[in-house]
Amino acid sequence: MTSMLSLAYDWFFSALWIIESERNDEKVNVYRKMLWPSISGKVLELGPGYAQSLKFLKHTTLKDGSTSIDPTFIQSYTVLEPNTFLYNRLQKNAELNGFHVTYDTMSYPEGSDIVTMGGGDENVPFSIVKGTLDGDEIPQKVLDEAPYDSILTSFSLCTVRNPEKSLENIFKLLRPGGTYYFIEHVRQPEPNDPLVIEDNGVSARFWGTVQDLINPVWKLVGHGCNINRRTGETVAKMGGWQTVDYKNVRPAIDLQSRIMPLSFGKAIKPE
Repeated sequence: MTSMLSLAYDWFFSALWIIESERNDEKVNVYRKMLWPSISGKVLELGPGYAQSLKFLKHTTLKDGSTSIDPTFIQSYTVLEPNTFLYNRLQKNAELNGFHVTYDTMSYPEGSDIVTMGGGDENVPFSIVKGTLDGDEIPQKVLDEAPYDSILTSFSLCTVRNPEKSLENIFKLLRPGGTYYFIEHVRQPEPNDPLVIEDNGVSARFWGTVQDLINPVWKLVGHGCNINRRTGETVAKMGGWQTVDYKNVRPAIDLQSRIMPLSFGKAIKPE
């Protein structure tokens, strides 16, 4: 019964995310455009959802005039996604961007039955792995591909059960000198926070309190999403980084955006 409820919960979120991801992208793509073009080398993404943001990675123009992921800039791309109901659209988006998709059959045996588009040497490999990084056991495929030049999360650390453990594993999997890129929902930053680059007249204290009050219900409906974590601060305070550079934004586009401010930036592991 528990397994059936879990599957139903995953399916419900995947259906909801078809609509919500488009609304979310409209508000946050401007910030992704500041970070994603720099992502390079061997890449690991946690919780990509439908991977709509792949279009912001560095592309190259092909002979027929179409564009595809630049293989001289990105060598491989591994995604770690626990919700299998997202895989169909995830695969399609990856293939539309010129990746050659394969499934890790150790973590997801059903992947051996899924048909993917063929790819040649010019197509960057894209591996879909089932799992997370918020526990002690990291999927073997993820370990086999490590270390990574770039690791990214996009509205993932708000959902994981243990964000500190996820960050610990991210740091472990990065190569020396590698970069962690993130854009995450967070609790309203404090008033007069110097890291806020867009204030939009939003009352930090009022909307922060609203976030705290509605978070239990939001977490239930939003597949575990916590809207009152201080992820930017958590990254900066965990220690070990050579540099951490992030900014906060208080969107005021609509009611929902007022309870979903953002932290976005990057952290670099020492050489």
